[in-house]
Amino acid sequence: MSSPTSPVFGKKYSAFLFDMDGTLLSSIEAAERVWGRWAESHGLDVATFLPTMHGKRGVDTIRQLGLPGVDPEVESALICQGEMEDVEGVKPLPGAIEFLKSLPPERWAIVTSSPRELAKVRIAAAGLPEPKFIVIAEDVSRGKPSPECYLLGAKRVGFDARDCLVFEDVAAGVIAGEAAGADVMVITATHTHPSKPATRPFPAMSASKSQSMKTAILC
Repeated sequence: MSSPTSPVFGKKYSAFLFDMDGTLLSSIEAAERVWGRWAESHGLDVATFLPTMHGKRGVDTIRQLGLPGVDPEVESALICQGEMEDVEGVKPLPGAIEFLKSLPPERWAIVTSSPRELAKVRIAAAGLPEPKFIVIAEDVSRGKPSPECYLLGAKRVGFDARDCLVFEDVAAGVIAGEAAGADVMVITATHTHPSKPATRPFPAMSASKSQSMKTAILC
């Protein structure tokens, strides 16, 4: 955990908005198996491609490649099906379950780039508490790094995004959270990122640390 003297621990927030994959749960092994097979079948360099697909909607990832003769909607649906069928290795990050259970259900939401059914499958596979509020890929017209998802997440919990703390693990999500006007806590359990000055690095949580954080900054 970053230092208790960090400015984020001196500020009170009305709600927490959590990315899902890489922030509350780890699905990196399963996701990279499915996406790796897809990339290889389309002649992409798998090692170069895989780091680019995390944290964004599948349809956006494929569309940005501009592959000739490839329908992003069709391909992303096929990949989503493959990801729903492969949950081996999907697990909660340390402390995530305890942290979520310690929060008032109406004061947090999951904001994910995953489609609805994939999000449901992974939340169940990881054993996370079912969120009262969730924003999924189908809810927005533009995925991360657009702030649309976090603005919608803040609206669903009933607060301004500026009064929410976003938890993220990849650059696209960090940019989205900051563009929405929220502070962003960067989770470093599954990725290593250079943090922008406005963000705070935050490794995986222990139960005791997550409890102290909840009481310190959720008003």
